[in-house]
Amino acid sequence: MEAILKLYRRAYNPQRPVVCFDEASHQLLAHVRQPQAANVGQLGKQDYEYQRRGTRNLFVFVEPLAGQRAVLVTCRRKKEQFAYAIRYLVDVLYPHVECIELVLDNLNTHRYSVLVEIFGKREAARIMQRICFHYTPPHGSWLNMAEIEIGIMRHQCLRRRIPDEWTLGTELMAWELQANRACRKIHWSFTVDDARKVFANHYPSNLEI
Repeated sequence: MEAILKLYRRAYNPQRPVVCFDEASHQLLAHVRQPQAANVGQLGKQDYEYQRRGTRNLFVFVEPLAGQRAVLVTCRRKKEQFAYAIRYLVDVLYPHVECIELVLDNLNTHRYSVLVEIFGKREAARIMQRICFHYTPPHGSWLNMAEIEIGIMRHQCLRRRIPDEWTLGTELMAWELQANRACRKIHWSFTVDDARKVFANHYPSNLEI
């Protein structure tokens, strides 16, 4: 936990950006009957019935200090999709930086071995030369700022019925573009000192707090 908190306290370095990564699932829902649009003095209406059209996975990258984020929509959330998402991060989103400090949850699919399995040793080594994994501890996914961004994304962009992947992708692109233009940052205030006070019972008794 302290390693993640210390990472968040580092001064901004554009050549070593701190990027948080997380995954979310979104259910596609279509209207059964055409909703009624809002009018003057009248709220819009929609039928309570809906049609399920499957789910899509969302890979979310957010750079809190730069106020930038990116969302990838995939049909599944398997190790293959994770591997391609990491290569996209390195080669497309941050092609010119020295190293990406990537904060992610400690899942069994979030491993260098997955990159080797999907791409082979040479390509996996090339990718890992420009990225460093920083895992959140067990039961500590709240330390991942991408969770905050996913909550904002759901509230601002996904609080309605979206019937298909194309509509989902275009809505997310518009939301992402607006948020990035505004350079909306995440200001993390929880520090190591705070952690040692809040979780004092979990620290060794000889540790100075």
